[in-house]
Amino acid sequence: MCGIVGILGKESVADSLVESLRRLEYRGYDSAGVATLEDGHLAVCRAEGKLKNLTHKLFRHPLAGHSGIGHTRWATHGKPSERNAHPHTTKRVAVVHNGIIENFRELKHELEDEGVTFRSDTDTEVVAQLVDREMLQGKGPQAAVAAALPRLKGAFALAFLFDGHDDLMIAARKGSPLALGYGEGQMFLGSDAIALGPFTDVIAYLEEGDWAVITRAGAEIHDESGAIVQRPAIKVPASTLLVDKGNHRHFMAKEIYEQPEVIAHTFGHYLDLAAETVSLPELPFDFAEIDHVSITACGTALYAGAVAEYWFERFGRLPVSTDIASEFRYRETPLNGRGVTIVISQSGETADTLASLRYAKECGQKTIAVVNVATSTIAREADVVLPTLAGPEIGVASTKAFTCQLATLACLAVGIGRARGHLSEDDERRLVRAMVEVPRLMSEALKLSPEIELLARTLAKARDVLYLGRGTNYPLALEGALKLKEISYIHAEGYAGGELKHGPIALIDETMPVVVIAPYDRIFDKTVSNMEEVAARGGRIILLTDRKGAEAASVDAVQKLILPEMPATVAPLVYAIPVQLIAYHTAVLMGTDVDQPRNLAKSVTVE
Repeated sequence: MCGIVGILGKESVADSLVESLRRLEYRGYDSAGVATLEDGHLAVCRAEGKLKNLTHKLFRHPLAGHSGIGHTRWATHGKPSERNAHPHTTKRVAVVHNGIIENFRELKHELEDEGVTFRSDTDTEVVAQLVDREMLQGKGPQAAVAAALPRLKGAFALAFLFDGHDDLMIAARKGSPLALGYGEGQMFLGSDAIALGPFTDVIAYLEEGDWAVITRAGAEIHDESGAIVQRPAIKVPASTLLVDKGNHRHFMAKEIYEQPEVIAHTFGHYLDLAAETVSLPELPFDFAEIDHVSITACGTALYAGAVAEYWFERFGRLPVSTDIASEFRYRETPLNGRGVTIVISQSGETADTLASLRYAKECGQKTIAVVNVATSTIAREADVVLPTLAGPEIGVASTKAFTCQLATLACLAVGIGRARGHLSEDDERRLVRAMVEVPRLMSEALKLSPEIELLARTLAKARDVLYLGRGTNYPLALEGALKLKEISYIHAEGYAGGELKHGPIALIDETMPVVVIAPYDRIFDKTVSNMEEVAARGGRIILLTDRKGAEAASVDAVQKLILPEMPATVAPLVYAIPVQLIAYHTAVLMGTDVDQPRNLAKSVTVE
């Protein structure tokens, strides 16, 4: 996750910007930079690598100015370099940006046709040039940003500084968080409240679609329609600014809402978004010579692997077996040197998964670790490490780590398909374009939260809940049932839709909620027939689908949660959002400890 900071201060801000960025280092980054207004004019300092490199440059060439913005960047469009580091500037505007601008190519071509010359490989520079064009045509900064924002497609957070406007900063968010900090005659901006800890304890959070015109006197906040709105500024305890929940009641909620941003980060790491290709690290083996993949993990990570099984077999035409690590390690599965074992673990320290990795290595298997902690034991012992880049996950029930595992595995699946010759360049380009849209689609899915909160009032009264899905939605049904069990303590089971008649249908009665995960795809009609069987027995159906699926589902007594339409490949990532929100809101209504449910630990390091 990239980091954004901004200060309208009373004295020189460059050092304070760097100090604030240092508090965001946990998010990960590969370059950094700051922009200030020296005597009213934009001045920029950027450096590749860690903040110490930026600090050394600022020591040699200090930046003056009482107004500034700063950024730590994880490369998405364009390799890590000083040239691609933020802030990006024109004569009139500087901008820092988290997220992905999906339609940057179209905007870039439009601007280039008008004679604009680009100096970086990033999607972010398009935003700077777009606002600059509006200002060149006579608009002021606020009107220029208001005109540019509707042109941007994607999930993003933005902060702007303007030449000749020492008492002005503009911020906008759509899918990536931003917090405002209020001081006496000063104002501050950060990706989260942690960045603002040294300066203030009075915080307001921009909501989805908000943009703010900030001066030292305060902030005028507009919603997505342009209407002026109020967002409460609250005084937060100092401890909150060390481990920040933002404006959420629980870490789990915050981590659910972080997913558009962290997914963009993960895809940015594994995709060349400019070339629309997968860009995996160099592997010490050739997937064209592999004849089998074994995937092993525990809990939620296992279900990420089960989704990937479908992808690997479809895109790579490669046989895959997925197994629980605690069984894999003792079953003495015959493995050979032409196979690859993929182990998945959020912490990288899961005892059974680590033991399975060691067993696979003893059998001469190549090994790949998909982990969130790149310095963990599993990461150190595997042949290849694919970090998921989700950032710290505090809630015990995994949310953003799960979807980042899916994102990483999706990129690997496409890479395998290309290596084995089963995907063409056009196939790869199409799949990458679908993945680039996921952050925006996740932001849309998050808008279902109020509807799901109402729905949870019914679920909270249930003793048992059934989840159904087919294809990649079957592992998601398993994950949905696990989430509900973990944090609400309601008994839940996940089944493949086709298995309904083979036993679970005996449980159906008028007290049984049945959550059906069914985007409109090639097997949708089969799922509808399963729903009809549930409805005939009085079951209460909750259908997660898209507009086409909602129109085609003719079953009575169905509550529908309608998501955007999307390619089937990326549906598990986006449909994970309502699945998580169902569990979360149900648990909150039941008064359980959402972040630390009973009997559970974040990392299981013993058998």
